[in-house]
Parts: sequence; C-alpha cells; structure tokens
Amino acid sequence: MFVLWNSVLVMVNYTEEILRRHRMQQVFFYTMLTIPNLLLIAGTGNKSGKTTLACRVIEQFRQCGITAVKITPHFHETTPGLLLVSENKGYSIYEELDSQSGKDTSRMLSAGAQKVYFAKVTDNNLLNAFTEIIRFVPDGTPIVCESPGLRYFLDPGIFIIMKAEGADNNKDINKLLKLPHVLMKLNDLNKIERLPFSFSDGRWAFNTLFD
Repeated sequence: MFVLWNSVLVMVNYTEEILRRHRMQQVFFYTMLTIPNLLLIAGTGNKSGKTTLACRVIEQFRQCGITAVKITPHFHETTPGLLLVSENKGYSIYEELDSQSGKDTSRMLSAGAQKVYFAKVTDNNLLNAFTEIIRFVPDGTPIVCESPGLRYFLDPGIFIIMKAEGADNNKDINKLLKLPHVLMKLNDLNKIERLPFSFSDGRWAFNTLFD
C-alpha cells in the first residue's frame, strides 16, 4: 500500500496480511533472529541513498544514542580513522573514530551516532560478524545498519529499501521486495521534513502503521 507522508507517497509493505504470512513462514519453514531495535537499510544499487537515509535517521534520533553499522563484502585497504576491534575468519570489524573524512562511516559519526562500526565480511560470515558487533552494543540501543544481505538472516524492527534513478551497479532485490519493507526514493527524501519512524521501548516502528 502507499502512505501519503508530508505530500510524499511512501510504499509500505507492512500490511497485517503480509506480516501474518511472514510470521507463518518463520514458524513452518525457517527461524529468524528478531531484533526489534534494528533499523536495516538496503538499496537498489550503489548511490541509491542508503547512507543518506542512515544519516537522516541518526540526526533525527541522535538523543537516543544510536549505534550505526555499515557492512560491506569488499575487502579494500583499511582507511585512516578505523580502529580494529575484532577479527576472525571471514570478517574484520572496526570502530570509526574520524568524523571528518567524508566516507560513509564518518558521515554517520558526524550525523550524531554515539558509536559507528564498519565491517568487512564474506557472505557466509555475515551473521557471525553482526552477532559479534552487537556484543559491543548495550541491550535496547537503537541500531541503524546498512546491509542488504543481513535481511536474509534477521527480522528487524523496520526494513527500508532505498531506490534512486540512475543508481550504479543495480542489484537484484526481488527476493527482498517480497519481505515486509518500506520503499523510499532518494529524490523524495529531501521533501520529508521528519521521517515517519519512531523508537520507544527498544523497538523501531513505522508511525503511520503503528500509531
């Protein structure tokens, strides 16, 4: 369904029927770890607006003491400002300490995140890496994370898919679109003065649905 928010149409795939079917699938076919204090962001490709949205969420809820996470499958050379906090077979986890470099994790820190973690992870170690990261996060802390692949293992409080015209390296997200999600367009983000999310009692929620 579509929800009109600040004169912007936001597609919300969180109807009661979709949620019911999703819960039934979890019961009969697989078990997912539910993390209600996690707001998870995916995108249709590079430059689809994932970090831009993450920073908007952080700015709006900075008083809540957000922990931000960016997970990537690319094992590039580590940039200055990253402090190695954990390493194991298949992943390396760093804390971002530099808020001025302009890279994605620096932007999150500059936006007001209390802590920012960056992880380089192979696909088959994604859940292990995230489980290690949340060891550093106090219970109930709001988490904002960029990682499309993590959605296959976790059921977050809110799952958002960012879409942008002309995004680079477009990805096949058809499987993700079948899961409960909110679809937002990068071009519409600036038109929304206040994002339609809330965080209370250790849980993220989409306001229009849960008010």
